[in-house]
Amino acid sequence: MIPDIQSSLMCDDVRQERNGKFILIGLFDAITSKTFPVTFPRMCVVNRWCSGEGQFAQVTRLLKPNEGMLMQGKEIPVRLPGPEATATNVEIFINVSFETPGTYWVEILLNNDLKLRYPLRVAQAPDRRPDGHDPAHPA
Repeated sequence: MIPDIQSSLMCDDVRQERNGKFILIGLFDAITSKTFPVTFPRMCVVNRWCSGEGQFAQVTRLLKPNEGMLMQGKEIPVRLPGPEATATNVEIFINVSFETPGTYWVEILLNNDLKLRYPLRVAQAPDRRPDGHDPAHPA
């Protein structure tokens, strides 16, 4: 039975406690930078699968705003011994370079079938004067 994707989250880091619980650090859905290109040193994609049974292959892709491939992760096994089981996969992307601002896309595939697609907004930070005021929004 093909599983459902229960969640997919992006964060800066993931830790796992001795009891198996995951700690996600720095959840985000957007990246802001003053200059481009910008390199994001570490991005974690955490996917949780449920309501399935068997062994499957997960692949995570990051797409550019023009839909071209930015990065593709490795094939990660998803093993669910029964329909009540869950599987949590953490994939780490290192030194992801974003050339321009725009809407990038995260795609989660299972056995080469697209299961989830969501946006990652990459934006230009507003210029601020040394006194902290934003010239685009005068007081």
